[in-house]
Amino acid sequence: MNGLPPTRGWAAAVIAAAVLYLCFFSHAGAFGVIGPDEPRYASIARSMMESGDWVTPRLDGQPWFEKPVLYYWGAAAAFQIFGVSEFSARLPSAVLAALAALALAWLARRIYGAGTAWAVLLIFPTCVGVFAFARAGTTDMPFSASLALAMLAAFRVTEHADQPPRRHWQILFGALLGVATLAKGPAAIVLAGGSVGLWVVVTGRWKQAWRLAHPLAVIAFCAVALPWYVLCAMRNPEFLSIFLLSHNVARFLTPVFQHEQPLWFFGPILLLGLLPWSALLAGAARDAMSLWREKKLSASPAFFFACWAVFPLVFFSVSRSKLPGYILPVFAPLALLLARSLTRAIEQEDSFAQWQLEWTGMTFLVLAGVTGYRLSRLPSQLQDITGTEMAVWITGVMAIGLIVSGLGWARKYWASLTLAAVLMAGLIEAVNLRIAPLVDHDISPRAAALELQRVARTGENISVYRMHRAWHYGLNYYLHREIPAWQPAQPAARRGIVVLPAASVKELESAGLKFRVLARVAQPAVVIRVE
Repeated sequence: MNGLPPTRGWAAAVIAAAVLYLCFFSHAGAFGVIGPDEPRYASIARSMMESGDWVTPRLDGQPWFEKPVLYYWGAAAAFQIFGVSEFSARLPSAVLAALAALALAWLARRIYGAGTAWAVLLIFPTCVGVFAFARAGTTDMPFSASLALAMLAAFRVTEHADQPPRRHWQILFGALLGVATLAKGPAAIVLAGGSVGLWVVVTGRWKQAWRLAHPLAVIAFCAVALPWYVLCAMRNPEFLSIFLLSHNVARFLTPVFQHEQPLWFFGPILLLGLLPWSALLAGAARDAMSLWREKKLSASPAFFFACWAVFPLVFFSVSRSKLPGYILPVFAPLALLLARSLTRAIEQEDSFAQWQLEWTGMTFLVLAGVTGYRLSRLPSQLQDITGTEMAVWITGVMAIGLIVSGLGWARKYWASLTLAAVLMAGLIEAVNLRIAPLVDHDISPRAAALELQRVARTGENISVYRMHRAWHYGLNYYLHREIPAWQPAQPAARRGIVVLPAASVKELESAGLKFRVLARVAQPAVVIRVE
C-alpha cells in the first residue's frame, strides 16, 4: 500500500538534485546583502582577496576579530573565481549546506536504510531555518554544517563497543572539528564536547567516547585549527583578548551586544525553523518516549544524534545573548531524527505517519494564508503583483497542500512526502523570481547604492544620516569605501549627497535646511543633495 521510496533511477536523482539546487543555490543573488552581518563579512572577504592577506580579517582597513576566518576564506575564493557578487558571498554557506545534506543522507542510508536517506534528503534542505541560512553570507551555516559533518565522524568512531574504530574516522573527526573551530571559534569544541558528554552521562560509554580524544584526532584538530589562530595572534597581539573574551565569553555571559532574550526564545524559533515539517516533531517525541519506557533509549543510535540536538539547544538557551542562528546546529541531527521517525512509521504502516503528513499538508494552507495576508499589507513593495495573480498563487499553494494531506490520508506516504518537499523548493524559486525583485529595494541597500552611483557627481561627498547600521554597512560594501556619518553642525561637511531615512527628511525640513530630494529609494533610504 505504501509503495517504495523513489531512491533509485534518474527520476530520484533529478528530484534530489532539483531540491538541493533550488533550496541552496538558485538565484542566490536575488536579494542584495541583508542585515548588518552580510555586508560586513562580504567586505572583509573582498578585502582579503584584494590585499592578499589571508590571515588578518579587516573591515574598512581595520582588523576585525568578531569571527574566525573560514567564511572569509570561502567567500574570498569565490570572489576570485566567480567575481564579486551576492552569489559568490553566499556560495560558502550553500556548498557546505549541500555537503551536510548529502552526508546526512549517506549516514541515514547506512544506519537505517534507503527510506530514511530519501526522507532526510528531502526534509533537511527544505526546512525554513536551513535554506534561509544556506542562502546567507554569514558564518552560521559554515559552522553548523561543519559541526554536522563532525557529528557524522564522531558517530562512526563511537558506533561499536566491541570493534575498534578505523583510524581515518578519528582523523576525520579531529579535522572536521578543527574546520568548525575555524568557522566560529571555541563554540565548536563546547558543543561537540557537551553533546558527547551528555551521551556518555546517560549511556555510560566512556571508553567509546575516549576514542574521540585519540592522539590522531587531536593532531588532526591542531593541524587544521591552530595555524591560523597562532599566525593571527602573532600578527595581532590584541586578537585573543578581543575574540575570546569579548566575542565569546562576554557574549555568552552578558547581554553586552544587546541580544538578550527570554529563556524560552528558541522554542518558537525552532518550530518556525522546522517548517513545513514541525508536525514531525510529534513522531520523534513519541519514539523517544517509547524507547525510554522500554529502557532502550541509550542503546539506540538515535539517542546519540538527539544529544547533538538537545545540548546546543539547552546551552544557548541559558546564554544571555540569543540570536536565531545560534541554534542552527540543532537542525542537522533533528532532521535525521524526524526522517527516521517518519520512515519507521511508514514501514510499520503506523497510522501516525498518516496524521503527520496530513498536518504537514495543512501547514502549507496556514503558510499560504499568513503569507497572503502579509503580502496584502505591503502594497508599496508589491504594487506590480495584481490581486488576481496573488489569488492564483495562494490558491495554488493551498491546493497542493490539500493534495499533500490527501496523499497522506490515502497512505501514499512517499508521494506525499516528496510532493511536500518539491512544493517547498518551488516556493523558494517563486519568491526569488517574483517577490525578490519587488522588495529588494526595501530590504537591501543595493538599489540605493546604484542610485548613488547614478546621481553623484565626480568627487562629490557622500554621507549618511541616522541610517540603520545594516544599511550603512551595506552602502559601505556596495560603494567599496567607508561612508562617513553626516555632521550637519559642521559647515564643511554640510554640502553634498546625504542618504537618510524618510523620517529624517521631515526633521531637516522642519529645521529649515536647504536641500533637494534626488530619489526616494525606500523608507530607509532617501537620497538628498544639500546645497
